[in-house]
Amino acid sequence: MARKISLFFIIASFLSSCYSLEKSVEASLPYSEEINWPKTYKPTEAKFFVHNEIEIEASPDVVWNILVQAEAWPEWYEGASEVNVQNTTSGILTERAIFTWQTMGLNFTSSIREFVPPYRLSWESEKKSITGYHAWLIVPTDTGCQLITSESQRGWLTFFEKTFQPKKLRRLHDVWLAAIKEKAENNN
Repeated sequence: MARKISLFFIIASFLSSCYSLEKSVEASLPYSEEINWPKTYKPTEAKFFVHNEIEIEASPDVVWNILVQAEAWPEWYEGASEVNVQNTTSGILTERAIFTWQTMGLNFTSSIREFVPPYRLSWESEKKSITGYHAWLIVPTDTGCQLITSESQRGWLTFFEKTFQPKKLRRLHDVWLAAIKEKAENNN
């Protein structure tokens, strides 16, 4: 039995080396430096960090309006379900919103930490086994905007995430960005 456990940790250590925090942080520059990270979630201190971005031919206002309609996410984004923005009937995120939702098979309670329309949105998600800080930046460009999302996580469950599914969150964020892009560009 001890031999099987040792083999598990050797394999897990090898697999976790496939995920590089340093490379993820480097790829996020310069945008991750523009995010107002709480000290405990700074990318260089994270247990797990992902960064995604996409160019969108639509104004920051159009993109913002799609992003804050949280209860509508499950209609067009496969990574979110059962989204419920508390204390509102609109389903739209606001400055002090708290929302519950399911993502990556886990239920989270998320609280808005930064709300600067139409450029900055961040929330902190908490669960006993994992916590995360998810930040969005909308940067105006000559043809519309660039949508950036970065997420920093900590907690013991991050070991399993980076070992057994290190690309899943990055893939889901790419899907999320592509869906926002499609909605925004079809809205123009």
